[in-house]
Amino acid sequence: MKLRVSRKSFFDALSITSRFTSYKAQLPILGNILLETKNNKLNISATNLEMSVCLAIAAKIESEGKITVPAKTIHDVASNLSGESVDLEVDKEQIFLKCGSFSSKLLGIVASDFPPIPASVSKNALEIPSETFLESLPKVLYCVSSDETRPTLTGVLMILFKDLVSWVATDGFRLSKKDMPMKESSRETKIIIPKGVLSELIRIAKEQKIVLDYKKDEKQIVFQVGEAVLSSRVIEGEFPDFEKIIPQTYKLKLDVDRNELSQAIKLASVFARDAANVVKFIISEKTFKLNAESSQSGDQENSLDVKIESKDSQLFDEKGEFVIAFNCKYVEDYLNCVEGENIEIKFNDVNSPGVFLDTSDEKLLHLIMPVRLQS
Repeated sequence: MKLRVSRKSFFDALSITSRFTSYKAQLPILGNILLETKNNKLNISATNLEMSVCLAIAAKIESEGKITVPAKTIHDVASNLSGESVDLEVDKEQIFLKCGSFSSKLLGIVASDFPPIPASVSKNALEIPSETFLESLPKVLYCVSSDETRPTLTGVLMILFKDLVSWVATDGFRLSKKDMPMKESSRETKIIIPKGVLSELIRIAKEQKIVLDYKKDEKQIVFQVGEAVLSSRVIEGEFPDFEKIIPQTYKLKLDVDRNELSQAIKLASVFARDAANVVKFIISEKTFKLNAESSQSGDQENSLDVKIESKDSQLFDEKGEFVIAFNCKYVEDYLNCVEGENIEIKFNDVNSPGVFLDTSDEKLLHLIMPVRLQS
């Protein structure tokens, strides 16, 4: 193999692919990047067996070939080059790299040992509107669990039905659901996609067209974004029946300014961080207060101007108050990902989830489970 590529294109591709490598002693080739000429381009690929990426960049090819090289080494070399172009030449299990006055020889591993990964999507793949995709995913992704003992919660549930894609994520304490309209499709699909590949897709996609290909038999999801193809195993198992916990009615509703609530939550968190991040919502028929207490720092209380709608007077205690507690970090995370001026919060009782709604985005639903307070 002998070719010339743009230094910038080469480095940009290595910066992406190196994030997909894995340094496992028993499989050293997973720490390598595959360089392969195909269709008059240089394909740069990497995989950690859970997810993979293949990037095609323009190249002036003199002879075809392929080799794998250590990802960290070639990335670190490329990051310090300053010429316009890079010349690559392979001889058996070594690759010679030249850029300006710099030259090096890197030891590689034969490409035949590299695991096969998708380099394209099928003809019947589904196009996803990139603008709404990039706007939708961050609003659920932060709710994904990191608990590996519950694997179905470590990904995002994608539900494709007719002209709608719903994205759902939960860690068992909070849940976000975002509906995304798209062109009507005859396909109906429900799969759990790992958080990692979706996070990488957001980083790579920007405003490029996104094509999705679900390979059911291989239990694999493949995305194509421009010249990049990302793939991942889907997560097997049953996602929780989240529809059961979404309240269809409410007994108490608040309408509050998002910025004011966000500032109040941040102030409360100063005290709540010493007390398991617990913040109390204290609501009467006319007032709304946030309370946080700490045995180390003291306590605080903050009154906010809100509109309150009550449908059940029996919800209030003998003091005329409805008191419910939440993890303030979860509330803060939600407020950081919405843009509307006003937030609606709906309640049924102290043991049911609070429903948080951005009044400017009817397609986003967020639930937070309350913290049980000691009597």
